[in-house]
Amino acid sequence: MSVPPSNLLEPAARHDEHELLAAARRGDTRAFERLYRALAPSVYGFCLRLARDSAEAQDCVQETFVRAWQRLGDFRGESRIGTWLHRIALNEVLGRRRHRAVEYRHLATVDTSMRRSHDDSATMQDLEEAIARLPERAKDVFVLRAIYGYTHEEIASMLGVTEGTSKSQLHRARKLLIASLPGDYADEGAGEDPLAGAAIEASE
Repeated sequence: MSVPPSNLLEPAARHDEHELLAAARRGDTRAFERLYRALAPSVYGFCLRLARDSAEAQDCVQETFVRAWQRLGDFRGESRIGTWLHRIALNEVLGRRRHRAVEYRHLATVDTSMRRSHDDSATMQDLEEAIARLPERAKDVFVLRAIYGYTHEEIASMLGVTEGTSKSQLHRARKLLIASLPGDYADEGAGEDPLAGAAIEASE
């Protein structure tokens, strides 16, 4: 899955980010639309990895930017606007998850019928499917840390947990992923971190 950079505007638009934000705060809808066009693909990729449903991810993106427009006055510029949008998007995903009639809390169980017996090594699709099967909190932490590069301190703030919980959930996610992936990844489970490179590759 191809995902644009998580918290940066495109190079051509990066230089006038502050100007666009200032104009948007003054009520300039065209300036905000430019920010939307630059950052919506990244926010969509972020929501999709957490929601695992295209339609729901699209809804989350729309609601994220609606809320961002309403809260522009609260944005102090202490982080990149992409990071701020990720926080709003994460809250939207988690809010929808809490109100969902059926919770997907037990997806860590590996469905062996879905594994590919003809390939001894894990592919990016294997990794994506394995991430989707993680328990929700472990998946949230893994996506935020391993794929988007947020620190444990940032993740703790975003999810409302302690840094220790973030670290333990990341460890849990990696352990479950290594156990569920076929071939070489499982064999390398005792090494440094066979998933680190794969997670980065999956985000490119």
